[in-house]
Amino acid sequence: MFMQKTLSLIKPDATERNITGSINIRFEQAGLRIIAQKRLWLTKTQSEQFYKIHKERAFYDSLCEYMSSGPIVAQILYGKNAVAKNREIMGATNPANAEIGTVRRDFGQSIERNTVHGSDSFENAEIEISFFFSLLEIIE
Repeated sequence: MFMQKTLSLIKPDATERNITGSINIRFEQAGLRIIAQKRLWLTKTQSEQFYKIHKERAFYDSLCEYMSSGPIVAQILYGKNAVAKNREIMGATNPANAEIGTVRRDFGQSIERNTVHGSDSFENAEIEISFFFSLLEIIE
C-alpha cells in the first residue's frame, strides 16, 4: 500500500440535488482526505477536452453535453491506494450493477447520471488532476 492522489468529480446530477456533502462523507469515512476542491461549470469544449479519451465511443457526445449541463465539484482525494479505494467507494458505472452501499448505488440515477467520476489508474489520475488543478491549489 502506498499514498497517492486521485481525481474525484461530483457530477451535475449530484450538485443539482445538493448531496455533495453526503458523498464526501463516504470518502472521508473510508480514510481518504480531500486535499483540493473547487466548484465549477465546465463548458462543452472543456468537457470534450477532458473526456477526449472516449471520443470514439457512442456515449461521448451525450456525456460531454451532460457534464456541461450544470456545476460540478472537482477534487483531489489522497490516501493509501487512493485510486482503487475511490473506485471501490464509487461502485460500478451503472448504478443498477453497483454494490449496495456504494455512492453510485445509493445516489446514482442512471448509467449517465451516475453522480461521480474517478480516475481509473494512477497514470490517468496525474493527467486528470493537472486538467483541473495547479500545484498551488493542492494542500497535502
